[in-house]
Amino acid sequence: MLDGLTDFCTEVLAEHDCPSVSVAVAEHGEPVLAEAYGWADLAARRPATPQTAYSLNSITKTFTAIGCCLAADAGLLDLDTPVPGPYARPYAWAAPWPDPTLRQLLQHRGGLGGYYNFEYADGPLIDPAGYLTLLREPGSGFEYSNLGYLQVGRLLESVTGQALPDFLRERLFEPLGLPGLRLGVDCPGPRAERYTADRRAYPLYRSGTPVASAGWGTAENLVLLAQRYPELLRPGTLAAMHAGQPVNEHVAYGLGWNLARGAGPVIHSHGGGGAGVAAMLLAVPELGLSVAVLCNSTDKTARDKVIDHVMGELVPGYRPELIAPMTPEPVLAMELPAGRWAGTVAVPGGALPVELGILADGRIEVGLPGAGRATVPAVASRSWALRAAVPLQLPTPDARLNTPAMVLELRAAQERLTGVLRTYKDGDREGWYGNYLTHPVELVEHS
Repeated sequence: MLDGLTDFCTEVLAEHDCPSVSVAVAEHGEPVLAEAYGWADLAARRPATPQTAYSLNSITKTFTAIGCCLAADAGLLDLDTPVPGPYARPYAWAAPWPDPTLRQLLQHRGGLGGYYNFEYADGPLIDPAGYLTLLREPGSGFEYSNLGYLQVGRLLESVTGQALPDFLRERLFEPLGLPGLRLGVDCPGPRAERYTADRRAYPLYRSGTPVASAGWGTAENLVLLAQRYPELLRPGTLAAMHAGQPVNEHVAYGLGWNLARGAGPVIHSHGGGGAGVAAMLLAVPELGLSVAVLCNSTDKTARDKVIDHVMGELVPGYRPELIAPMTPEPVLAMELPAGRWAGTVAVPGGALPVELGILADGRIEVGLPGAGRATVPAVASRSWALRAAVPLQLPTPDARLNTPAMVLELRAAQERLTGVLRTYKDGDREGWYGNYLTHPVELVEHS
């Protein structure tokens, strides 16, 4: 199987300066391939092996979603009942919509915004409480949100009476004979160190949404999980996991799985990426096949090339877009008329004033007290009437930690501009991987 994989992976690692990759394949419930190449620890010159555990980041969402389905089968949860108040509404949504359901949160359709944050040294994490704001009516659209899974995890811990790592270990990992899978800041036994795109080692770090990102495991354990977890669920619950809402032309999102749609093989997948992590788990139920590819670098290029090589050989009709939910929308011309706008950007504990000038030449001018002013080009997309990268830093304590840039995205309706200001950091070739925080914005035309 996969003749030439060793040479291919070795060349890809060298070409893209990636420390290591671990690859596993299972068919019909049994492992048929488990290989690893490169270095789990560059400084110690410790090679990666099939027994090396890797950080999984967002593949953790698949674990959490399966855990919710197990709890639903036990009568502890209902996928379609609004999430009970203390978990859906720990802080005021400040929105006129009903609470999201568990299914909506698991499908990233709960109305919450994009969010992640990491802490690389002793000190407080950013409190996600200040970002638990509904940006749209639950069920009305897809926005990938770790905050939704944070709320799901809190609810799951409440109804089971267990910390999520313990519940998943006892109800999922151990029953399937996969003790190498776990949730935590660290992982016992041999593990892959995590590296920046330019091969600097990360320290151990914490995530503000561990139920969405704190998983560890070997590639072999992952492919066996993908093969075996259906035996733990009732048929109707399993069908619910695999019933997705469209994200784009090629991908839907179910409960913790991306689901290929349209022509071609039905592939279930979930990736994990971030600070020193590039991971992917894939399953093709009609072929009885599952594949895992794990790398210990922030740069996903090596991972993606290995995935395409393996899946291209094993799965007839495979195309990369069948596992790509986050494809960028086509860029359109911004057509909002020239004018001056003023309003607020919501931040934890209050709001900041913001000014927007839409210029006749297609540029915009953004002004934020404490941050300055910037004039930049603006475009549009299917989702947004205005979208622009703004080279300012939002003057809040959270944004100053590790989010030096921002993107403004606005829609026009009822004589207002509403949308979001997203603060972020681009990559980790300088410093560490940054945070990603979403802030609601509302503007009215200013005469």
